[in-house]
Amino acid sequence: MGAIMGSDVLVKCLIQENVRFVFGIPGGQLCPILDAIRRFGSDAGLQFIMTRHEQAAAHMADAYARVTGEPGVCIGTVGPGAADLVPGVYAAWADSIPMVVLTAQNQTWKSYPERGSMQSLDQIGLFQPITKWSARVAHWKRIPELVHAAFRAAVSGRPRPVHLDLHVDVMVGTGDEESLDISPPSRYRADRGPVAQPELIEQAARMLVEAERPLIHPGGGALRSGAWDEVRELAEYLSAPVTTSQGACGVIPEDHPLCLIPGGFGALGAQAMADVVLLVGGRLGDVDFWGQPPYWGEPDAQKLIQIDIEPQVVGLNRPVDLALIGDAKATLRLLIEAVKRLTKPIPERPDMADYRATQEAWLAQFAADAASDRTPIHPLRLVRDVRAFFPRDAITIVDGGNTNVWAHYLNRVYAPRSFLWAADSGQLGTGLPYAIGAKLAAPDRPVYAICGDGAFGLNMQELETAARLKLPFVVIVANDCQWGMIKGAQLAAYDARYIGVDFDDVRYDLVARAMGCYGERVEEPSQITPALERAVKSGKPAVLDVVVDKWANLTPPDLENLDAVWMEGCELPW
Repeated sequence: MGAIMGSDVLVKCLIQENVRFVFGIPGGQLCPILDAIRRFGSDAGLQFIMTRHEQAAAHMADAYARVTGEPGVCIGTVGPGAADLVPGVYAAWADSIPMVVLTAQNQTWKSYPERGSMQSLDQIGLFQPITKWSARVAHWKRIPELVHAAFRAAVSGRPRPVHLDLHVDVMVGTGDEESLDISPPSRYRADRGPVAQPELIEQAARMLVEAERPLIHPGGGALRSGAWDEVRELAEYLSAPVTTSQGACGVIPEDHPLCLIPGGFGALGAQAMADVVLLVGGRLGDVDFWGQPPYWGEPDAQKLIQIDIEPQVVGLNRPVDLALIGDAKATLRLLIEAVKRLTKPIPERPDMADYRATQEAWLAQFAADAASDRTPIHPLRLVRDVRAFFPRDAITIVDGGNTNVWAHYLNRVYAPRSFLWAADSGQLGTGLPYAIGAKLAAPDRPVYAICGDGAFGLNMQELETAARLKLPFVVIVANDCQWGMIKGAQLAAYDARYIGVDFDDVRYDLVARAMGCYGERVEEPSQITPALERAVKSGKPAVLDVVVDKWANLTPPDLENLDAVWMEGCELPW
């Protein structure tokens, strides 16, 4: 005990929060913090992960949080380091991922307002639109208080990134350690979320029990709260179909008899026909067609019960008949108990067989291309073989435009927190950093990422990070030498007047080898599985550079539907 530096206090607070990794790039003003991690971290299980770009550092922290449910932590130095974090923090913000963003800042006496110092930046203002809470640490005594506030804000209510701006003179300043309160999380934040009012839960239970065709639609909030067991139990008890949002795949296994693949014809039919919909932790955004007909029932006829921890999202895109404000897991648990008091388990409903048959017919349209032996390789053949190779509990990541669409058709997800996709932001370049963060979070689980070549190119420098850390996972690059989704849109809207969408062939396999990873190019469909076997056997981070049919890749079956959603109100005059 005695004198202690501000940076030591910060790191001890992170250790109390059981932080395992801090992702980032070193900088001059960060050195006191990094030295404290070096001195205290090894014994406490805290490690600094040096990346090659701050954007990737934020994506890694994001992936860690998606897999573990605990806040990820990333760090950037003053000015450009902080600015480079923004794309990764935005993706986490859009998907409601808990993250603590730490930025170094110049001395207090020359900041806010700045005095012309090199790398000066209003980092509070920079992060304000994409963080839930942000604060300056302007005195060493406030470090524990503000770290506690940051973690409390990140995980309480609707989880999202938070930000602490750390002045370097505060980090090197010293004070009396005995005067500080570096408490464990249990001393300053709740370990359980709120639940909805009992009378409203009873009302919801009656609505569901009395419904002829109830449907459950979980969003990302169901994953964040860990409510997958409750979703499945309630669905099985009511024999209600489950249609997750696109980003919530894995809340229920996608081969479960009650699961209907999001966006598929079976799911859309069930959504349109349901008389009562239970929306759990979701907003019914654009890829849910705003919750509007014809993909959902008419609001006057179809009742909507919405469970959400954030009151501001209730009725955001569709009016509700009953709002339950509370944590999804805790509220669903009480709802299940209320349902069980009202009825015995309900046998399978007559419509479910029709929904499943419709889904199978929808999936059947992909069978021929998925089995095709032609070259260049059809994207569906690639997705089919990759998913068949990896076990059910593998962590699967998708990153790209049309590559994501193809993956959605056949890349089935069977476990919660095992599907990583920057769903609401559509951020590209996440695949490789997500794979690194996921493998660090779950070292015993297989990890694979299916990436478009354009998306992969945005952060492929992190291959060196993966090799340095000796992390075995597989990245499959669908190489078509183009920005396929945009080129497809130009084909449809501008009569094939292309601009800015084609690039030269890049040997991503050779790039991987140059950075110490396993790399292999695949040009024949019959070699996809053997190449995957060789990649896993290498024990290294691996890149399979798969040459896919660039013309087939332009036009996934649902591309026009997606364009209609994203470009609504922007129709061209011809």
